[in-house]
Amino acid sequence: MAYLSERAVEVLNSAQVVVGYKTYIRLIDKLLEGKEVISTGMRAEIDRVNMALENALQGRDTAIVSSGDAGIYGMAGLVLEVCRQKNLRVALQGKALEAGHDILLEIVPGTPALCAAAALLGAPLMHDFVSISLSDLLTPWEVIVERVTCAAKADFVVVLYNPKSKKRDWQLGAVQEILLKYRDKDTPVGIVRKATREGQKVNITTLAQMGTMAVDMQTIVVVGNSTSYVFEDLMVTPRGYLDKYVSF
Repeated sequence: MAYLSERAVEVLNSAQVVVGYKTYIRLIDKLLEGKEVISTGMRAEIDRVNMALENALQGRDTAIVSSGDAGIYGMAGLVLEVCRQKNLRVALQGKALEAGHDILLEIVPGTPALCAAAALLGAPLMHDFVSISLSDLLTPWEVIVERVTCAAKADFVVVLYNPKSKKRDWQLGAVQEILLKYRDKDTPVGIVRKATREGQKVNITTLAQMGTMAVDMQTIVVVGNSTSYVFEDLMVTPRGYLDKYVSF
């Protein structure tokens, strides 16, 4: 909980109802005493949103919990989609809840997993990068392959979310093969599991060895670009300042 923002803590403290995935609820259980807590397992995101909206429409201060940042692979987008589907009028925090608006909504910024992982690795995201989820539950695999291929061709640093699960154990290897077509086998790769949480693990390997590393759904994989390197066990992607402004 050390990386929760002050605003996130304020919102949780003021909420009467807190809704979230059970694993994330457990991470903040000390803040939830005396509140009504609604938790569900995986793949019940729409149910959670509907239950949260039901409580909010009854006038109860309700919070939906996401990991990292709610707007990055989180719940913020789904809340807005469901509100649109239900024809609910939403006023964003900072505006008055005018007549005709149904819900006053605040999206509280958080610390995305890619930022937490990057800080533990060193400075791998100092130049242009892309973020791609390898979960094909909601995105067709053909689309994921096209995105990885384009990112590799363009020499982006590539951040991979959801690299492997019990049922999806081959996708990371397939992505490794794509990247090896455009990247040197010694390209540094950072692998961070449970960033800033209990059980955190941080490793730096190479693109050739990436497939041998233990990863799961709580792991972020950062594949460097053609200029990325390792210095003092830290991964660095230079921005270009020294090449442009300093001569030794």
